[in-house]
Order: sequence, then structure tokens, then C-alpha cells
Amino acid sequence: MANLFKKKSKALLGVDISSTSVKILELSHNNGRYQVEAYACESLPPNAIVEQSINNDEAVGEAIKRALTRSRAGARRAAIAVAGSAVITKTVQMNGKLSDDEMDFQIRAEADQYIPYPLEEVALDWEVQGPSAGGNDMVDVLLAACRSETVERRKDAVEYANLEAGVVDVEAFCTERAFSLLQGQMDGDDIDTVAIIDVGATMTTLSILHEGKSIYTREQLFGGRQLTEDIMRRYGLSEEEASRAKLEGGLPDDYETEVLEPFRRAVVQQVSRSLQFFYSSSQFNDVDYIILAGGTASIPHLADQVQDAMGIATIVANPFVNMTLSQKVNPNLLNSDAPSLMIACGLAMRSFDNGKY
Repeated sequence: MANLFKKKSKALLGVDISSTSVKILELSHNNGRYQVEAYACESLPPNAIVEQSINNDEAVGEAIKRALTRSRAGARRAAIAVAGSAVITKTVQMNGKLSDDEMDFQIRAEADQYIPYPLEEVALDWEVQGPSAGGNDMVDVLLAACRSETVERRKDAVEYANLEAGVVDVEAFCTERAFSLLQGQMDGDDIDTVAIIDVGATMTTLSILHEGKSIYTREQLFGGRQLTEDIMRRYGLSEEEASRAKLEGGLPDDYETEVLEPFRRAVVQQVSRSLQFFYSSSQFNDVDYIILAGGTASIPHLADQVQDAMGIATIVANPFVNMTLSQKVNPNLLNSDAPSLMIACGLAMRSFDNGKY
């Protein structure tokens, strides 16, 4: 994580390693506008990822190789991310007159106050956020730390695919960065607090952004795999058959009423539960907007159902609405996968940061 907050100038390939798939994305930026140069998604075999940790480096590396071949991406430096639950973040106050080297030395000397692991087992980085509210030449410094093993397994996977791991980031920061591309898609004034709910295959992550800054993240064990399992039980299909039918259709006529509708209601319940956890642990009692992300967000009518149930304006995430596409990119496939590419997009955007994150 030594490069977490450092600016990078060379093109970076966003590589998002989730519980069931690998997603890669390459962006360029010209005349104030992004272009999607390449992208691909590849499924992972069962148990390649266990509880958000890589269990099979080779299987993940092979999936990245396949994605690289399909996408024809040109970048060979990868930006990868670790889950928020694997990272400890802490804002500390430091003397703003210290040089970077002096601040780095002092932070590492005092890091054991904030990190409950032996420091030799930890990857750590920091960034000055700005003047501290207390004044007196003090500044707020954001400290981020993660177990070295978590970072190394991800680096090993991308290096297996002949990529260089150039940047390690945190998923919550990637979501925040990609959110900047969605702000113009929300109707209304005074939209200060936004809930981004990423419903993946096995995990649902709630990220709350206030005035564009991440202030809260929480993960719950729930995801689109539940729908796959419901289809398997109902129609006697294998996991592969159920996954394909979920995406391509062809299921019996009662699928909509007997399987899909109950699952949509379950998603609404998870959204409600996640927001209640947030309200009970903060000074907030509402949000101005909900953005649905993750592969599950593409389910027809889900956003409408969430909006009706919660009484909060809801849209499906698509960070590529205002981007141009290279000839290598299939626009229909990209549009279909867009909600699940928020983290990959946030990673690819690291190539163009102005020193932030």
C-alpha cells in the first residue's frame, strides 16, 4: 500500500477482483473528457476468493490473463483495490510544519497506537487532508493500513498475468472517485447526502457520501448469488445453468412472479436495513439519493421498486454515460456491465488524479 496516495502519471489499468469475477478497465482522458479504451469481465472459479481474500492466486491470475486478451488493453501497470473491511483508516493530527520525511517518520513511529497488528505485518500509507479544526499549525492526516498479506496476494495475482502492480487503493475511495461521474445524472437541487449501494454476488456494500466525501461504509452478507441459488432450487439447474439463465433468459413463465419478485423484495429489505444501520450510528436520519451499483443493480425495475419503497429518488449507476468509446469496446456489453464497474472505473481514474488519493 506504499503507493496508495501517490500521484501516478503513466496509464493505469483498473483491475477489480471481486468474489466471483475479475473486471478490468482502461481509460484515456483528452480535452476534459474520458474515453473507455478497453474493458472486460471474466468469471472466477468457485472458492478462488473466500471471504474477500484471494484463496487461489493462479486462478485469479488466469482470469486476469483472459480478460486482458479479450479486452486488448494496452496498459501494463495495474491499479488494484482492497475491501474496506480489510483496511483501518484513522484521521490523526500532526504538526503541519513537518517535512514529508519527518511526518512519515513520526507517523510510523506512532502507528502502533492506531493499528492493532504488529507493524511488520502491515502495509501503511498516509495523506495530508488539510488544516485541522483546532488550528495551531496542525493538519489532519488520513492514515490507511492493511495487512501486508492481503495486499501481496492481490499483487501476486496481477503479476501472474504479467502486469505490474502500480497502485493499491481502497474500494471505498474508488467508489467515491467514480461518483464524481454520476453527479450530473441526479435530478434535483440540494443533493448533499447520497447512498451508493453496491449489491455484488455475495456482499452488499453501503457507501454514504456527504458533499462528495465518503463518511460511512458498511458491508452485509447478501448478494446476487441468492437469486442464482433460488433459480437452481426452483428449476433443478446447475449453478452454471442458473447463472446463464439469469442473464440470458429462457426460464419458465412463473420465474418473474415466483422467483425474481421475491428476490427484488429481499433487495429492498437489505437497502432499508443498511440505511437504518447508518441512521442509528450517525447524526443523519435521511439521504437525498440512492444509487444502485453492482451486477444485481441491472435487474429490471429494481431501482423503481427501491424508490417506491424507500421514498427516495433512485438511479442505477453508469459512470460511462458521458464517455466516448474506442472501437474495441462493445457499447451494449459495457452498458449492461456498467453498474458493476464502479470500482474498476475508480481505479482506472487513478491515472488522472491531481495528487488526490
